[in-house]
Amino acid sequence: MHVIRGKKEGPCVFVSAAVHGDELNGIEIIRRLRKLNILRRLRGTLILVPIVNVYGTMTLSRYMPDRRDLNRSFPGSNRGSLASRVANIFFKEVVSICDYGIDLHTASIHKSNLPQIRTNIKDEFTYKLAKSFEAPVVLHSELRDGSLRQTAQEEGIPILLYEAGEALRFDETCIRIGVKGIVNVLRELHMLPITKRKSKKLPIITKSSQWIRAGESGVLRTIKALGDIVKKEDIIAYIDEPLGNASFEVKSSFDGIIIGKSEIPLVQEGDAIFHIAKFKNLEIAETKIEYFSEEIINESEFVELNKEEIIE
Repeated sequence: MHVIRGKKEGPCVFVSAAVHGDELNGIEIIRRLRKLNILRRLRGTLILVPIVNVYGTMTLSRYMPDRRDLNRSFPGSNRGSLASRVANIFFKEVVSICDYGIDLHTASIHKSNLPQIRTNIKDEFTYKLAKSFEAPVVLHSELRDGSLRQTAQEEGIPILLYEAGEALRFDETCIRIGVKGIVNVLRELHMLPITKRKSKKLPIITKSSQWIRAGESGVLRTIKALGDIVKKEDIIAYIDEPLGNASFEVKSSFDGIIIGKSEIPLVQEGDAIFHIAKFKNLEIAETKIEYFSEEIINESEFVELNKEEIIE
């Protein structure tokens, strides 16, 4: 762990990654974050935990050695399984002493996610923090039993979940959005000073999403990509027979934006292949997504974070 304490009082925030051991983007996000000179102006305390599930990361696995999901093992126990004990230690030693948290994730193995923040948008404060991160999408996400976010919320500790990219892969855009997003949240919490900056990026806000599943088995031939806007009944992929000539259409069930997709071309009937966030006003959605595409965070923004010309 890295603990960065400011000279002035302020909130205590943790940033964690690799709760699932094969989700690597967050490790690099934290490595780059802690090198920023702007953290010398920090108010309060920042606790950085780049690898929570050390066992899974060493074996390139999502799970703990006992095959349990660490993010379904909270709050844990000091007498339970290995996953339960690690969850218990992490929650007691880190999470419980913090005021807020940011947990970094990617999609599961062989899937990829458009950069997105998942949180409870019904809560005004967490909704405000989620928007300040400036990821392309903010998705309302219900709590899951045994998850870090559920346990923390029960203790009154708001957590933002950043989902971006693919397991076992680095994605430069996802990493840069993640670093800048954490800085944005720290500014929103008045833990970092405000700087001169361009206008804020407004994310797409959506309250629900749904996975489109394969109706047939075969070879998946995708037509749409992450971030694409789709209308109801739009063809988003084809499933072809590998040894025959038949081809089956995969259509969107509603209007929305693709925020997750399978990266494996071979699918079985019932496999989840496209994750679509529902959004009715597609013109607004397209405008916002184009804005993010055109304004991909470049190296110059991080140079600015390492300068001393800061406006209090």
